[in-house]
Order: sequence, then C-alpha cells, then structure tokens
Amino acid sequence: MLVRIVSILFPLFAITALGYFVARRMKPDLSHANRLNLEVFVPALVFGAMAGKDFRLADYLPLLLAGFGVIVASGLIGWLAARALGIATRTLVPPMMFNNCGNLGLPLAVLAFGDAALAPAVVLFVVSNLLHFSFGAWLLDPHSSWLKAWQSPPVLATFAGLAVGLAGVEVWPPLLTSIKMVGDISIPLMLFALGVRLAESRINAVGFGLFGAVLRPLAGMAAAWALMRVIELPEREQALLLVFGALPPAVLNFMFAERYGQEPDKVASMVLIGNLAAVVFLPVALALVLR
Repeated sequence: MLVRIVSILFPLFAITALGYFVARRMKPDLSHANRLNLEVFVPALVFGAMAGKDFRLADYLPLLLAGFGVIVASGLIGWLAARALGIATRTLVPPMMFNNCGNLGLPLAVLAFGDAALAPAVVLFVVSNLLHFSFGAWLLDPHSSWLKAWQSPPVLATFAGLAVGLAGVEVWPPLLTSIKMVGDISIPLMLFALGVRLAESRINAVGFGLFGAVLRPLAGMAAAWALMRVIELPEREQALLLVFGALPPAVLNFMFAERYGQEPDKVASMVLIGNLAAVVFLPVALALVLR
C-alpha cells in the first residue's frame, strides 16, 4: 500500500519540486505560460473530457451535487471557525471552499484511478471553478459582476462541452484527439507552475497558515465522508470525492486575495503551507480509499 501511494504521489511532487528549484535558480517568468494555460490548455482539457462520447452529464449529477456540498460545507466550517476566533471571514472562507482541484486534483485522479477518472475529476473541477469565479469573486467584492466572471475561457469551454454532449454531437475523432493533446499540456504545466509559485511566495503569517492548512483538508474530508452517507455514489467516485476533500487551498485564492486587497499575505501563507502539508494529508486520503 505504501509503495502504491508513493508511486501515485511521486510524479506530482517531483514536477512541483522541479518547478520550485528551477524558479529558485533561474527565476523564470511564467506569466505568459500561465495565461496560455488558463485560456488555451485548460479549456481544451475541459472540453475534451466533456465532449467525448463516453461523457454523460446525467451519470455524474450525484457527484456534482456531492462536490457542491463539500465546497459549501467546507466554507461553512471556515465561517464558523473565523467567527469563533475573530478572523476575517473573507480571508479564511474562500481558501476553505476552493481547493487545488486543478494543479493537484486532476493529475492525482488520473494517477490514482486511471484515465477513466479524468471525466468525474473534471466535473469536480468545473463545479469548483464555476463557484470560485462567481460566488468566490462576489464574496471578496460584492460589486463584482458574476456574468463577467463566467466569461472566462475554462467556464466557456465547460458550457461548450456540455452543449456538445447534451446535443449528442460527435466531434470528428482526429479533431477531438488534437484538442485532448493540447489539453494534456495543462496538467504538467499546472504542477510546474505551482512549484514556481511556491518558490515566489513568502510565509508571513505562520500561525494562520498552519491553522488553515490543517483545517481545510480535515473539514473537506469530514464533509465528503458525511455526504457519502446520504448521496449514493459508485465506489470510484466516493474515492474521488474523499481525495477532493483532502486537497489543499488553490493558488488562485492568493491571486483573488491580492486582487481585492483581502489580507493577501495571510492567504499566501495558508496556500503555501497547505500545499506543503499535502505531503501528509493526501497519503492519508489515498490510504483510506485504496484499501
């Protein structure tokens, strides 16, 4: 079991570590690469997964509901903790709700459960991103436009993939293969960029960072476990949901906090320590689901 868990997680942490050490030595500017990933490669990944002939949204509605529930429950736990401890709710709640289901979640799902797990993992990724770009942005700035947020390329690719799938249109196989090949660029680039981001980040609020880094996966796994008791899911999707709950805060939380001036140093510390703490929490989650 230990060997299997290490073999699953090693590629994730190896590529992230490569990004970290390259950033420390060469200080690369990945702003253009990250923009390409967000606007080209990730949309291709999402569209390719959702427009395939094997993808049927109706099959994943229970998982979609469960993923939504994990996000909301994690946010509620964060809100209660923030209120009890006198922490700004807008600082703690978004990183509690929105986890690293892109950079870590998608490659982890494929490595742990095979290529067939990509489609349900994309469903969880889509739910999280739709909420992050809409409710998450509104939470930090009540005057932000939900419509503008939902015009981001990954969201548009989601709607396009759903439209193609629901209409029963079969994309020309060579074209779909090309789209999937472009989408395949996104996962290693996400991991490499995560390492670069970790190298550039600084920990200025260690106490807050440690607290959030521990509370986020514990709350997520507890919410996933509770929801699995009330929502019937296939065994593989149960495993995916528990791993989804264990994921650390998304790097995008720091970008949003910086953009809206919501204590970005604290959020950066939570994101950085949380992703480092994934070395502990992801093996625990995998040990629970790979029995």
